[in-house]
Amino acid sequence: MGSASGQVRGGSPRPSRLTAEDRAELRQYAVATWRSFERMTFPSGLPADGLNRDGAGWGTPTLQTSPTNIGAYLWSIIAAERLKLISREEALARTERTLDTLAMIDRHHGFYINDIDPRTGGAVKISIHDATPRRPLVSCVDNGWLAASLVMVSNARPALRPKAQKLLDPMNFGFFFDPYNAADPINHPGLLRVAYWADDRSFYGHYGMLNSEARISSYLGISRRDLPEDHYFRLYRTLPASLGEQAQKPVGQFREYMSVKVFEGAYTYRGSRIVPSWGGSMFEALMVTLFVPEDVWGPRSWGVNHPLYVNAQIQHGIEEARYGFWGFSPANCPRGGYEVYGVKALGTDPLGYLSFDIGAPRLPSSPAASPTKHGVVTPHASFLALRYAPRESMDNLRKLAASFPIYSQFGFLDSVDVGSGIVSGGVLALDQGMIMAAIANELADDAMQHAFSDGPIEEAIRPIIALEEFSSGRIDTPIASGARPRVPAELTAHSR
Repeated sequence: MGSASGQVRGGSPRPSRLTAEDRAELRQYAVATWRSFERMTFPSGLPADGLNRDGAGWGTPTLQTSPTNIGAYLWSIIAAERLKLISREEALARTERTLDTLAMIDRHHGFYINDIDPRTGGAVKISIHDATPRRPLVSCVDNGWLAASLVMVSNARPALRPKAQKLLDPMNFGFFFDPYNAADPINHPGLLRVAYWADDRSFYGHYGMLNSEARISSYLGISRRDLPEDHYFRLYRTLPASLGEQAQKPVGQFREYMSVKVFEGAYTYRGSRIVPSWGGSMFEALMVTLFVPEDVWGPRSWGVNHPLYVNAQIQHGIEEARYGFWGFSPANCPRGGYEVYGVKALGTDPLGYLSFDIGAPRLPSSPAASPTKHGVVTPHASFLALRYAPRESMDNLRKLAASFPIYSQFGFLDSVDVGSGIVSGGVLALDQGMIMAAIANELADDAMQHAFSDGPIEEAIRPIIALEEFSSGRIDTPIASGARPRVPAELTAHSR
């Protein structure tokens, strides 16, 4: 399972505050979570989007998947092997089966559409939810997560490297790139477009916020020279005023990197300055950290911001909303369907992701149920926070499992309404994949980070993010060029 402390680049240990009991419990969580992938994966080697309860038991996996889900399964195989849940032979066989199916799926400009039938790899043309037609959408970030998993396979599975590279090579992220035009920076901002409609050959939107899960595609594109290095500094730390309203007026100052003038904006929340995400959710800010040691590579930027972001999520759940629990991120809704959850104060979206369900039924069924709002807590958020708040994360997970019927044979269900005690009816492959990756990092020497970042990714990306200084920090620390923002000691004890 690896040693009790991971290794940072250069070989120095990453101290862990996890006890032997914590580590044993994490391994049991991994056993159950991996069991869900065994149940969700079809003979094709493709995982379903999710698995839902059917009365007292469990139904069949959903008949739809996406590039992100496939990526989550591929990296979870690596995690399962590193955690000794499966043999190397099984890991190789599972991975090869998935790669072979991916090789047979039709692509557009090297990329995969979002709606895939996991039984065959064919396109899902009719929605499984409401029977409406599905247009062929090619998503930049979804393909980014699949490409990230192929990088990991190539690095961790030498025998399968040729097959992984054959799938990866056509995925040139320059296809999504809208080059910067100084004469028209609003319409041509030097950013990645959100997606491509294959039926009418049109793009839409831009991924503008730096602190979002989409930066994985930026890292891949830059490292493979599909994108210019200065693209990283075109991304917004807070939303520019020229693009409309945002949740609060940011504080900060301009700095210049690679000849790009960057506004180092931050939001203020409960005594801290924090670079926000779009909606204030945990996976936007922290999912990338499962694979990239940003806190190490960017000690004056991500190394300050990530612990503060996690602490803000904890403060919101425990102190501000007084739910008694914390961790807010998009997930299956306890009432059915899918919903986005977050801490509104940490998001630039003026509408904001909320940490609770509006108008949820009042059905108190647990002594731990919140007497106030219907806060919706997502267990995968605690796993994302493990690196920065290990004690708080483990305590939160234990309290959730003790208070609600949220832990199952397939691991943690996707969410719980702590106001009523109602839990989600299933699990999602993406959220299970994040849990597997987080546990593997904690118990197997940062296995996920090494599998993705060692080599070309580090060589290309580390020097870029090392340049930057965010305006993040405690409010009582002045924003001054060259002065490293101060982070409370209790939040840095587990940082690498």
